[in-house]
Amino acid sequence: MALTLYVDTARWRAHHKQVLDQFPGIVPVCKGNGYGFGHERLAEEATRFGSDILAVGTTYEAARIRDWFSGDLMVLTPFRRGEEPVPLPDRVVRTVSSVDGVHALVGARVVVEVMSSMKRHGIGEQDLPQLHAAIEDVRLEGFAIHLPLDRTDGTDAVEEVIGWMDRLRNARLPLHTMFVSHLRAEELARLQQQFPQTRFRARIGTRLWLGDHEATQYRGTVLDVTPVNRGDRFGYRQQKTAGEGWLVVVAGGTSHGVGLESPKALHGVMPRAKGLARSGLATVNRNLAPFVWAGKQRWFAEPPHMQVSILFVPSDAAEPKVGDELVAHLRHTTTQYDRLVDH
Repeated sequence: MALTLYVDTARWRAHHKQVLDQFPGIVPVCKGNGYGFGHERLAEEATRFGSDILAVGTTYEAARIRDWFSGDLMVLTPFRRGEEPVPLPDRVVRTVSSVDGVHALVGARVVVEVMSSMKRHGIGEQDLPQLHAAIEDVRLEGFAIHLPLDRTDGTDAVEEVIGWMDRLRNARLPLHTMFVSHLRAEELARLQQQFPQTRFRARIGTRLWLGDHEATQYRGTVLDVTPVNRGDRFGYRQQKTAGEGWLVVVAGGTSHGVGLESPKALHGVMPRAKGLARSGLATVNRNLAPFVWAGKQRWFAEPPHMQVSILFVPSDAAEPKVGDELVAHLRHTTTQYDRLVDH
């Protein structure tokens, strides 16, 4: 009895091919929890479609995945002097976002990230004169720019990259490879046409692994069903049931990521109103669960436990049976399944 991730493998891989065709030279990204699939599975998929490189989030992830992927590994988190050393093979490429970081990695393979409108980390234009001398002591694999997802000010992503290409060219820095993030295929093609001597490589994770929502589905198995009447006490806190129906114990709890949710950026009046409504219900212990039964998303009877959740299903719905599976709307990047089933 488990929380299961079902993968329509043929459809999932067909989507991979579509993305690979749109982005020649793609750098697949496998970070965090492996986008819900796990590092090992994504490393196998990247090997299957012939990728020469795989991007990971941290040096710790690179150390874990190195035995699963034989190509180059790019660490996306920038190197910082004084960080804990992690034994890594020579095929690992480190991202660097400061001149000091370049100086500290003598002999290493590095990608230099430039500061984009994200304003997160990166080399600034004022650093380029010092960078020119520093890169002589490293094996430069190229430059990188990490762009924002939304451009609410109407600016153009391609123009931002072109601006950096011009700055790097004026500083007489090598422009054989530029790694980019969050560009559309047509934007990448525009850049490649304008700079034919530079190889543009898109680093893509979400769009590659999670772009076809219909290719995957989480389901939790029903473990127990207990009939209740209005006012019956139950659970750790001995709350009263809201009405007649069933308490349904389903696989999937906090250790799986159920009940955990990252903040969302809300745009527009309606999404904000819905967010306020959810917050108000939560103050009276009414929290919508991600599990669906009889076509409706059901409510938690109480906060999810470590490995299971208890739902309240009212009597106007069909009675769930032990062994039934409930579809669960879960975020891949915060979910840990018990098992993965290809079908």
